[in-house]
Amino acid sequence: MKNEKRKKISQAMVFILLFGLVSLFSDMTHEGASSIRGVYLSLLGASAGTIGFISGLGELVGYSMRYVFGKITDKTKQYWPMTIIGYVMDVLAVPALALVGEHGWIWACLLLVIQRMGKAIKKPAKNTIMSFAASQEGVGKSFGIQELLDQIGAFLGPVMLYVVMLFKTDGTTFEIYSTCFAFLAIPGAVTLILLFVTRSKFPNPENFEPEPEKSVPFTMKKEFILYIVGISLFAFGFIDYSIVIMHISKEFASSVLITDSTIPLIYSGAMLVDAVAAMIFGYMYDRKGVNALVISTLISAPFAVFVFAFDSIPAVLFGVALWGVGMGAQESILKAAVTSMVPKNSRATGYGIFECSFGIFWFLGSWLLGVLYDISIPAMIAVSVGAQLLAIPLYVRSARLS
Repeated sequence: MKNEKRKKISQAMVFILLFGLVSLFSDMTHEGASSIRGVYLSLLGASAGTIGFISGLGELVGYSMRYVFGKITDKTKQYWPMTIIGYVMDVLAVPALALVGEHGWIWACLLLVIQRMGKAIKKPAKNTIMSFAASQEGVGKSFGIQELLDQIGAFLGPVMLYVVMLFKTDGTTFEIYSTCFAFLAIPGAVTLILLFVTRSKFPNPENFEPEPEKSVPFTMKKEFILYIVGISLFAFGFIDYSIVIMHISKEFASSVLITDSTIPLIYSGAMLVDAVAAMIFGYMYDRKGVNALVISTLISAPFAVFVFAFDSIPAVLFGVALWGVGMGAQESILKAAVTSMVPKNSRATGYGIFECSFGIFWFLGSWLLGVLYDISIPAMIAVSVGAQLLAIPLYVRSARLS
């Protein structure tokens, strides 16, 4: 009986689970950093304008360069080297923040840009490697499993730093935060160990997916163009969490439930919702295709109304949960759809185009919505919800053409 149970787990699924564990510890590292990054840069002497600029620049670099590295990956077929180089830059830049010194905000900003560049290098290759195995197990389910493990890491990272802060009571505030970044070297090291273990066990993951009978050159088909425009509108309207949590901390400053110590836990809760949503909508994608994205968007699009229009903690927390649904769906379904639309030999390019467009419009939307927050919150809510809902007809049309 034991042998029969073992046989039920395919090598493709073993690969997906192993690679998911790599993502789990990687997310522990950089999501842990994300939960305290803004405060740390401020302690180092960076102004609010500088923090905003560097955060935006990092995201812009991290996404826009994915097209370039996607093209390089498709041309060279060096999937593992590109993935490994990106992961090394990504996870080592984070604990290096502990070494910048008390006034080293310039070095810290440079490290953050390096970390985002690492993500730009690894993402097209990583998603392409995953897609090879996912094609055997169901792309929605496979990317859903990966996102589930991702978000467990995103939950554990901030919680680990919360525990570090509980025990690190001596020293200045800078020293406490510096210690937190040093501790992030632990999940960072585990990430690299698991990555090399996975690489040694599966040196040629492209073999999971059979080669097409003839090589199909990459072309921007109408359904793919409609899909890219749709996800760009979604990204434009999806308010960044930094604005969400800034609003919550500002509006509920006197609350006994929402305090400096519980704010990281709100993010952790959103990541748990993200994980569950990724699995549900990943499975749904395998049955309904891109139409699953229509359902997830209808559910998550109103999150801004609950977060920004209600003076009620339950309403705000419900809004954050809807935000988590949107995040989970985009991380599983959006990647799965690219696998279905783009042929194997040019998939890294497809992922590069997808990630580049998504990131640029996320950056532009975050910038505009941040400006609107200071001018008119109702206008910000209208733009956010409206842009996401405008994406739905494009998803429907893309699904019909597929």
